[in-house]
Amino acid sequence: MEDSTQVHTKLMARAKQEFVLASVQALLQKMTTKCFKKCIDRPGITLDAAEQKCISMCMDRFMDSWTLVSQTFSNRVHKESEDLKPKPAQHEQQQDIA
Repeated sequence: MEDSTQVHTKLMARAKQEFVLASVQALLQKMTTKCFKKCIDRPGITLDAAEQKCISMCMDRFMDSWTLVSQTFSNRVHKESEDLKPKPAQHEQQQDIA
């Protein structure tokens, strides 16, 4: 029988997976909507070469931008969490000198 810590850990992992999945779905939906509006003037049965190229380039730029923003945000969160960690006491260093 699982204890409450194991159950909690599994529930948190599941919630994290669902959050990641929802985030990816939202990203794809937003990218599709933006690139479709930008590249497709007259929807038809097929995409012509120019529309295909436009969509490809749009999606590449969107993903590059998203990656840059995500990395910048992650770095900022990491830096801020490091800034919150306690620093070694200054008086210990001064005592070593005396």
